[in-house]
Amino acid sequence: MTAQTGTTVPTPSPAPGTAHRPARWVRTRLRANPLAALLMAALAFVAVFLAAAFPRIADRGADTALQDFVSQKGLNQTSLQTTSKTRDDDKAATLDRVQQQLTEMVGRQLTLTQSGQAYGARALGDRGMGNPEYVRFAEKRTDPVLGLLYLHDLAARATLTDGTWPTPAAAGGPLPIVVSKKAAESIHIKLGDVIDNGADGSGAKRTTVVVGLYQVNDPQDPFWEDLGCPARACLRTDPEHEHWMTSGFVDGDSLPAMARWGSNAENFWRLPVDTASLHADRFDRTRGILSSLLTGHDATALADATRRPDLHTTSGLPGILSRADDRYQASLPLSAIGPAGVAGVATVVLFLAAALTTDRRTAEIGLLQARGGSRAGVLRRLVGEGAVTVLPAAVLATALALVLLPTPRWDRSVLAALAATLIALLAFPARAALRRARRRAVGGRRRLVGELAVLAVTAVAVAEVRRRGVGTGAGLDPLLVAAPLLLAVTGGLLLARVEPVLVGWLAALAGRGRGLIGFLGLARAARDSSGRRRPSALPLLALVIAVTTTGFGATVLDTVDHSRTRAARIATGGDIGVSLPGYATLSESFTKAADALPGVRASTAAWVEPNARIVGADQRYTEAYLVMVVDPAAYAEIARTLGVGGFDPAKLAGAAGGRDTPVPALVSRDLAERLAAGSSQVRTPNGNDLRLAVAGTVGATPALPDPGKPFAVVPAGPAWERLPDAKRVNEWFAVGEVDPEAVRAALRDNGGVQPTGLAKMIADDAAAVGKAVGGLPAGYTVHSSRETAAALGGDPLQHAAGRLFWYSGAAGAGFALLAVLLTLFRAAPDRTAVLARLRTMGLRPRQGLALIVAEALPQTLAAAVGGGLVAVAAVALLGGAFDISTLVGARVGELVAPALMPVLLPTAGLALLVGLGVVLETLVTGRRQIATELRAGEQS
Repeated sequence: MTAQTGTTVPTPSPAPGTAHRPARWVRTRLRANPLAALLMAALAFVAVFLAAAFPRIADRGADTALQDFVSQKGLNQTSLQTTSKTRDDDKAATLDRVQQQLTEMVGRQLTLTQSGQAYGARALGDRGMGNPEYVRFAEKRTDPVLGLLYLHDLAARATLTDGTWPTPAAAGGPLPIVVSKKAAESIHIKLGDVIDNGADGSGAKRTTVVVGLYQVNDPQDPFWEDLGCPARACLRTDPEHEHWMTSGFVDGDSLPAMARWGSNAENFWRLPVDTASLHADRFDRTRGILSSLLTGHDATALADATRRPDLHTTSGLPGILSRADDRYQASLPLSAIGPAGVAGVATVVLFLAAALTTDRRTAEIGLLQARGGSRAGVLRRLVGEGAVTVLPAAVLATALALVLLPTPRWDRSVLAALAATLIALLAFPARAALRRARRRAVGGRRRLVGELAVLAVTAVAVAEVRRRGVGTGAGLDPLLVAAPLLLAVTGGLLLARVEPVLVGWLAALAGRGRGLIGFLGLARAARDSSGRRRPSALPLLALVIAVTTTGFGATVLDTVDHSRTRAARIATGGDIGVSLPGYATLSESFTKAADALPGVRASTAAWVEPNARIVGADQRYTEAYLVMVVDPAAYAEIARTLGVGGFDPAKLAGAAGGRDTPVPALVSRDLAERLAAGSSQVRTPNGNDLRLAVAGTVGATPALPDPGKPFAVVPAGPAWERLPDAKRVNEWFAVGEVDPEAVRAALRDNGGVQPTGLAKMIADDAAAVGKAVGGLPAGYTVHSSRETAAALGGDPLQHAAGRLFWYSGAAGAGFALLAVLLTLFRAAPDRTAVLARLRTMGLRPRQGLALIVAEALPQTLAAAVGGGLVAVAAVALLGGAFDISTLVGARVGELVAPALMPVLLPTAGLALLVGLGVVLETLVTGRRQIATELRAGEQS
């Protein structure tokens, strides 16, 4: 129906509550482009997770290294040792009560472990066993010695084999004890023996009676450390007083009698600290607790609670923790370089993603402001939109890192995650605000000022690193750690200015040819997506940072590996070495068999005498080492290979002569000054004299890489002619790829002269405590540089630093690839349109792929080459300031110097990874986008 003119048509009023309201901004935006929101959330999740994970990985590595370092020091060094004088009324129950009090009070502050806890009492004076039937050494006739202890719960760790456990001592009678069955067999102690232990100051006899024999369940258990000699008879080789010694145990109610027997006695309580409870971030707190327990307020509280004023606690743990802290502080800067590089690349990628989003939504933001939206209002909407996608992903990533990588400290991880979250959240709003402000900026002055500021900070950081050094134990200095990253940023900014010019020049050259693909790809590479002459520096910066930090770190680790190998070879005296104790001699059959082993390039036997004396013309002597080398030519080759004490073998070519004819000798520099006055001779411990003629000086020698005192090296042939009774060798050295097991087999099959008499007893005693290794007699040692290097590299602190670097390298490579892909996405609409038009003019799909690769390849190659050059420059500028001794495992003087392969391999690998990523992205998305562009207008 049509209304007449002037007639008002009634309009129904909207029902209450049904008024139209505009849709919420965030919901509308997320629905408009859910894929972009999902990708932003994924990028934020990865960045925040890595930011939270790296500090926890570092903490876990540091804790593992600390716990391993402390546990290697042994039970006694890592325990609190508390002592108190034994009183006349002390009994086993008294010690039990004090043990409970100590455990409760100390356990409130330090975590103690039950394994290894021990308490009891010990006599402070050992007594001889004067029974004539007991074994004595014929030369000295020194009585065997007995020490007495009480040990709580001895029956749980030892098995009674004969007799009974001791009972309380009777008044005026001998003190009942038990001794080990092995000690009884060695000394000839019998069950029921009343042992004559001499007399006290008043003339009263001290006696003990053996009421039982026992056998220790596990003699190698660390529990027995510092508890005398409970498992066997120990050989004491004090000069002029070689004798047997063993320990006996008394009943817990015989403590006053034991104190009278030993003139005095002390109670002891050993409280082992649980090494698994130690954490690197709590060094100061733990040392403060220990200081209070040893000499502070808590020490007084322990004495008051136990009512023992003389209670005294000692421990080697504070010193161990100080050394561990020094190692940790020295490794911190070296461990932080990799994560710093990842942080730089991730920041660039987040800003690059923000730039991509800003380019895509510039028109939308402009429209909002044109319709009356204020800048602050628009920015608030953008922040709110980002919060919906970024914050849940950040919270989930942080929680996941905290759960998957448990460590007590969480503050650094949360702070790092918060920083990454803020960057991911504010990058897009900040970019949108700066884009409008930049339109009013004059030329490129802001960029130039920023680049000059970065250059100034980099120069300061490099100067500070060269002045102060890195890895010297000074701790973590952010400026010093960031020096490689700053060099990478500076190199990337410089390359971003040079690369477009070079690519444009190459495009001009390609334009003179007949092909279209190369020219078009290079021309597009020299411009950004808007067609400007200068493309964005962010993608190039991300690639350069990734390549530089990876190449720098790889060079440091490569230098560490080479330095460790060299340190191991020097410590071994070659690639393989054999050493024997002073009483043994290597057989001639062994040296012949060892020389013939596969892989031996040069080898020689030698006699190393540590107690020689060099007598100068003034008849004053100097304690020195004497090394008699069987084959001087082979020894010279070993020295040349190791780079230690190299010399011309002709200098040791001694001529035949009588006893008074000097033998040529290489001497240490300090000894050369001492012998410059005239003739000299060396005197061996058995009284033989050998005249020397100084033929040269060296700072060290393979047989004595770190001698610590003067030394002389002489040819064995001429020396043996003058001293026939000195014809023996106790060491063998070789260089080459030699299997250490083959050398051990040769030594077992062709062993040296076996010891006899006292020397045999010493060897047997060493074997009894587990010093025999690889089926060889105690003291017979085969050293391998490979095994030594493996031992040096087995430190968890080194593994943690290396593992953290490689994790960082992988993460940096991933972010660098993402930066390239984001760049391709940023230029995708324009590139798709160009390819679609070219397709209508006959461009084949394969040529389209070649065009995309030609567009992305210049930036990738420029970043790879530029990053590699910056990495080499960083090593040249900073390498001399890095102390890598902590990572090597030994004190070394090597500098981190530029090397080709450590930089080339990660550089080539990253370039290949990026190239493959470009090709895959093109194959997956390129065809679909081109087809969509070609079908534009079909539905109109």
